Amino acid sequence: MYKVMTPGPTMVAPNVRAARSLECTNPDLDEAFVEFYKETCELISELLHTRNETLILDGEGILGLEAACASLTEPGDKVLVLDNGIYGKGFADFVTMYGGEPTILSFDYEREIAAEELEAYLEKNHDFKYATIVHCDTPSGMLNEIGTLCPLLKKYGILTVVDSVSAMFGEPVEVDAFQIDILCGGSQKAVSAPPGLTFVVVSEEAKQAMKTRKTPIRSFYANLAVFDGYYEQKWFPYTMPISDINGLRVAFENIKADDLVYERHSRIAEATRTAIQAAGLALYQQSGFSNTVTVFRIPEGITEQEILTRMKETHNILLAGSFGEFSGKLIRIGHMGYNATEENMVEVMRGLDEVFEWYGIKLQGSLEKEFVSALESSDELLILS
Repeated sequence: MYKVMTPGPTMVAPNVRAARSLECTNPDLDEAFVEFYKETCELISELLHTRNETLILDGEGILGLEAACASLTEPGDKVLVLDNGIYGKGFADFVTMYGGEPTILSFDYEREIAAEELEAYLEKNHDFKYATIVHCDTPSGMLNEIGTLCPLLKKYGILTVVDSVSAMFGEPVEVDAFQIDILCGGSQKAVSAPPGLTFVVVSEEAKQAMKTRKTPIRSFYANLAVFDGYYEQKWFPYTMPISDINGLRVAFENIKADDLVYERHSRIAEATRTAIQAAGLALYQQSGFSNTVTVFRIPEGITEQEILTRMKETHNILLAGSFGEFSGKLIRIGHMGYNATEENMVEVMRGLDEVFEWYGIKLQGSLEKEFVSALESSDELLILS
C-alpha cells in the first residue's frame, strides 16, 4: 500500500478501519442506531463549537455543497460567490443548477480574500440571499479567514455557506462565533475516515429560509429539509450507511482525544513551508497558507508526472498535482489529520530530495534537513515561550 500524502483522501487510522468492520444492524428499524447517529452528529457539533444541528449525509463531500445550494436556492435568488480558487468559483454551477443567479466576485488567486476588499464591495452591493466561500481551496491550498469574512457578510444580512471540507480539524472552526449558516465537511480529509460521507451543520436561520421557500426544493437526495424531524420520528429519508458512520464516529473520537490537533497541524505545516523555501522552491501563494496542504510550483527541468511517478514507484508515496488552470504547474502535499506527523513528512521530504537529484534539479539545500531543522527550531521557541 502507498503512503497517501495527498490533500485528501488521507490515510485512515487502524481503529477507524476496525470500526467499519463491526457487525451491522438494520439502520432503518433499529432505534439504537438512530440514537447512535444523533450522538455522532452532536459530537461533530461539539467539536465545531456550535449549538446548531449537524446532519451526516450518504455521499462524498460534494454532496454537502450541492445540498446547501439546492436547499437554499429558489429560481431568481441572487447569490454572491466569492472566488479566489477553482472550488470557490465552482459554487456558481450549483447555484445556476437550482435556478439561482450567481454573482461571481473574483479576487487574486495567489492571496486570501481581504476583508477590506469584500466590505468595499458589500457597501454598494449586498442584495444577496446567501454567499458561498471556500475555507481551503484545495487545488491551490488557499486558506480564507472565514472567522472574519462570514461575520462581515452577516453584517449585511447575507446567509453564509462555507466549504471547509479540506480545512476543518486542521484549522480551527467555531461555527457560532464565525456566524456560519451552513458549514460543509467531508470524511476523507483531516477527519481521516474513508471517502463516502459528508456532514453539514445548519443554523436555525438557514432552516427558516428552507421552510419559508415559495417553491419546492428541486431535489430529494440533495435536500437538507428531508431530515426535518428524523429523530422524533425515528426515521431516515434513506438507508444510512452504517459501517461508514461507525468509522466516522471513531475518527471524531480520535479528534476529540487529540488535545494538540491544531498545534500539530500548524507545526508540521510551518516546517514544510520553511523547508520548501529554504531549498529554493517557490510556494504557490503569496498569502493564505493552509495548515492542511502545502503547494509549491514545479521548477524548470522536471514535470508534474515525473515527480509524482517517481515518488510513487520509488518511494511508495502518493502526492498530488493539481488541475484546471493549475494543471502541470503545482505539486500538493497533504499534511492533514492522520497524515500530519513528523515521521510521514520526513519520508516525503527525503523522497522529494531523491527525485530532484535523480532528474538533475539542483536545490539550494536538502528538503529533509531543512524540515527537521525547522521543527527543531519551532520546538526550541515553544520551550522558551
